[in-house]
Amino acid sequence: MTKPCILCCAITGSVPTKAANPAVPTSISEQIESSHAAVEAGASIIHAHVRNDDESPSSDPEKFARLKEGLEKHCPGVIIQFSTGGRSGSGLERGDMLPLKPDMASLSVGSNNFPTRVYENAPDLIEWLSSEMIKYEITPEIEAFDLSHILHAIRMSEAGLLYGKLYVQFVMGVKNAMPADREVFDFYAKVMRERAPDAEWCAAGIGPNQITVNEWAIAAGGHTRAGLEDNVRLDKHTLAPSNAALIARAAELCEKYERPVATPAQARTILSLRAAG
Repeated sequence: MTKPCILCCAITGSVPTKAANPAVPTSISEQIESSHAAVEAGASIIHAHVRNDDESPSSDPEKFARLKEGLEKHCPGVIIQFSTGGRSGSGLERGDMLPLKPDMASLSVGSNNFPTRVYENAPDLIEWLSSEMIKYEITPEIEAFDLSHILHAIRMSEAGLLYGKLYVQFVMGVKNAMPADREVFDFYAKVMRERAPDAEWCAAGIGPNQITVNEWAIAAGGHTRAGLEDNVRLDKHTLAPSNAALIARAAELCEKYERPVATPAQARTILSLRAAG
């Protein structure tokens, strides 16, 4: 298999703290430094949240602007993907950073259960976020926690309600949502191949499922995501020393399956993104 594999690094998230793992980068400067190391290890997409000083999640556009500026300076060409996830707000504030025109932004197109709450994505909010992404020419990465999310994303893409090339990420292993189940994973990939053959897909595993889902995706010809947002450990005894270590581990799997790791420029071509500015 010669198709380059896109490695996305989810550097921070909004849940893991330094108490969980001191390597989690929470300040803007730490995020930039960690992203640079992850890109050196093979990441071509940086998936980013921002935090307040107390490490709580933030939707502050000024923080996102500083992060974007730093990534463009220190990781030239890398694909910048901002999160519109619900932990930083429950309403339109989730899209406050979209006028900054990142290359990509995450988009959940349905609701589901999380470990202790309902992750609500109401139809009107989904419609507004997707319309803002069209307005600012931002390609969404669909975060699919359920089969219905994949099917809805395909329908939205066919109806012209999503900007750019369809890119769907299977999120597996969240407690109370879809577990990391190989049979389900294979069916997801089959649905994408048969119903959206021109689209691209990737997969992310949460917690100890990260390396397992990385391998499934790479072996099946998809792309994958790793990083401290999803998993703070290398194994049950060892904390991950960095985002770069988790990306390097995924890159080793690419070598195992004889897939080249996509450069940022190659990833932009695969995902039909604009050239880096």
